[in-house]
Amino acid sequence: MPKISPSQLRAARGLLNWSRKDLAKFSGISEPTLHRYENGEHGPIAHTVNKLFAVFDKHGVEFSDHQGVRFKPSNITVYDGKERFNDFYDFLYEQLSQSGGDVCVSTYDETPFMRLRKDPYLHTKRMKKLFDQKKITFRILATKSEFLSHGYAEFRWLPKQPASPTAFYAFGDCLALMSFVDQNSPHVVVIRSGPLAEGYRQNFNVAWQLGQKPPPASVIAKMLQR
Repeated sequence: MPKISPSQLRAARGLLNWSRKDLAKFSGISEPTLHRYENGEHGPIAHTVNKLFAVFDKHGVEFSDHQGVRFKPSNITVYDGKERFNDFYDFLYEQLSQSGGDVCVSTYDETPFMRLRKDPYLHTKRMKKLFDQKKITFRILATKSEFLSHGYAEFRWLPKQPASPTAFYAFGDCLALMSFVDQNSPHVVVIRSGPLAEGYRQNFNVAWQLGQKPPPASVIAKMLQR
């Protein structure tokens, strides 16, 4: 069975700037159990090791020979299909819970987001919670949308934006590129790159200045019927 040594576990937490409480939250392993393992009091059972490997892999950390710990070289995660779409939103929430910040979303048509999420109301509840805690700001540029803020999002309208089955999220040091081009959609590629996320964020800010306030309800209704 693959193993994670106590020093590797502490180092992996350090890479992600996680407390033991954070790791307990994301892995489902109790803090006392993690404390005992990190202090060498006993080794974890196979089920616990698998949980640790899974949670660190999900957040871009891998373990190597000779007590090594590092970020995955590619720092790219792909979420394909409806089920994995929900995994992306779990990842988004975890990242924002840790670091907060400005979330920038650009899309031609926002309506597939609500349709394809397994539980859109859970997403709304999570983002509203973070917004109320003043951990995030959330801005959305769209051409076709219901333009519902749900108490946390600010919208601007780009009425002449060319139709495109793509979108992006820029948040923290992550950039998520999305496409909705076939029956197996959505396809989401998350790239962990601070400079790349910042570049998209800067372009978003330029477009944001060109955006208009959301249109009247009558215009929105006509758009949604198309």
